[in-house]
Amino acid sequence: MFKTLPIVLALFLPYSSCISDEMKELAAQLHNACVAETGATEDAITNARAGTFADDDNFKCYFKCLFDQMAIMDDEGIIDVEAMIAVLPDEYQDTLPPVIRKCDTKKGANPCENAWLTHKCYYQENPAHYFLI
Repeated sequence: MFKTLPIVLALFLPYSSCISDEMKELAAQLHNACVAETGATEDAITNARAGTFADDDNFKCYFKCLFDQMAIMDDEGIIDVEAMIAVLPDEYQDTLPPVIRKCDTKKGANPCENAWLTHKCYYQENPAHYFLI
């Protein structure tokens, strides 16, 4: 399993300016593992970074894979919001928790869709701090 903190940061913060080389490496490992596991395309991931979330089952499961690797989503597809917030550094406790709490777990047809809908919410609520690895 991957370290949770770098992944949480990589989900929300501009990649090049806020995370260390070690965190970038861990994020890249997670990205590669989840792409391999789900078959999500790089185009879908790139487009989501700009706010276009493809309605594709493989791509939806990419988000679930990220949450699973962070150990913050249960088998029913419910995100442990407080666990996610607990690992945020102090300097982000004012910015990110309101987004995470407001989005909570968006419910869809299955856990993959829950993760996808929740990520869409993160982007919609705070596109300036959203980043997808």
